[in-house]
Amino acid sequence: MSDTETYTPPKVWIWDKENGGKWAGLNRPIAGPTHDKDLPVGRHPFQLYSMGTPNGAKVTVMFEELLAAGHAAEYDAWLIRIGNGDQFGSGFVAVNPNSKIPALMDHSGDKPVRVFESGAILMHLAEKFGAFQGRAEDRPELLSWLMWQMGSAPYLGGGFGHFYAYAPFPMEYPINRFAMEAKRQMDVLNRHLEGREWILGESYSIADIAICPWYGRLALGEAYEAGEFLSVHEYPNVIAWAERFFARPAVARGRMVNKTFGPPETQLWERHDAADFDTQTQDKLQDKG
Repeated sequence: MSDTETYTPPKVWIWDKENGGKWAGLNRPIAGPTHDKDLPVGRHPFQLYSMGTPNGAKVTVMFEELLAAGHAAEYDAWLIRIGNGDQFGSGFVAVNPNSKIPALMDHSGDKPVRVFESGAILMHLAEKFGAFQGRAEDRPELLSWLMWQMGSAPYLGGGFGHFYAYAPFPMEYPINRFAMEAKRQMDVLNRHLEGREWILGESYSIADIAICPWYGRLALGEAYEAGEFLSVHEYPNVIAWAERFFARPAVARGRMVNKTFGPPETQLWERHDAADFDTQTQDKLQDKG
């Protein structure tokens, strides 16, 4: 069907497994596991099951920032290949019944605790270590921006990103609809960041860690190759903020973890020790050579 044809919804919706483009095989109208598969468990208190998408990068950046700040936040990061449907394995579903990355098992207390949804994981770690929360009086602002990101990013990713980059064929109405919303959101950020170094002002926080992997990538032209299409040059405050964020060494390390795309030197499929950033990256460069 072309985007100029009229679509009339049927009286009862029926799942068409073949419809949906690149990610059609991963989407289904039911929850629960599709196969039995236990999750690996490493030696550190925190076991992360993820992939290096923007939502996954939020958490690995947080861990690397915590470690850089001297906190005892050692973690194992296991790769969940969402393209292969690893998120539908029984072990993963037990940690996250929503079958989305990232998912965390916290073994640091008396009983293991599961945490899913990236924003919840950031809050859990920030509260556990008393870090990257800003001042006490900043908490309402912090929570407001964290919830803003969780509610807004689906319009950028599943909305604009899907229809612009991944849909079976280009469709004018949804691309225009979500491009407008993506630009509105960028304008929200650009106006807020006027005269501010970070989302909370002078304090670097989980608000920045949550938002920048999504909107910073877009501002720097990394997301969906849509920088020119969305005229991201119109948002100089977002661009400057993103450049500050991505220049942080802990952010650079966190962005590598569980990443399976891009140049080999930017990928670290699994992270179990700080030395992995050197050894595993070199292995990939040698394999490429």
